[in-house]
Amino acid sequence: MADKIVIMLLNLNPEAPATLGAPFFQATVAAAMDLEVEIYFAARTTRLLIQGEADSIYPGNAREKSVYSFMQDAHEAGAKFYSCAGAMDENGLTLDNAVPELDGVRGGGAFIGEVVEENVATLTY
Repeated sequence: MADKIVIMLLNLNPEAPATLGAPFFQATVAAAMDLEVEIYFAARTTRLLIQGEADSIYPGNAREKSVYSFMQDAHEAGAKFYSCAGAMDENGLTLDNAVPELDGVRGGGAFIGEVVEENVATLTY
């Protein structure tokens, strides 16, 4: 059984909000199961790390809980958030405008290095 979950957010689109709740909910569940959890934000998903962006996106029509609230739940449960270095400039993310939950900036080599380790499960969205 894996003791670590590495999640890559690559194909999600902040303009398709219904897709954005599940990865953070699943990260929260995994962290609550005492698994180490890392979430890598790549491509357009790096926009979710800009202060104020995910606050105004709701994955459900009822608009009861924002994507940022789901992100906060996952982070509070222990998930670590990493931005792709190459996607930051393209999507307007800087260390100055990032949400406080951003734990660091990592490139593709760091992601690949994690997913090839034993006892690591990888989820991609």
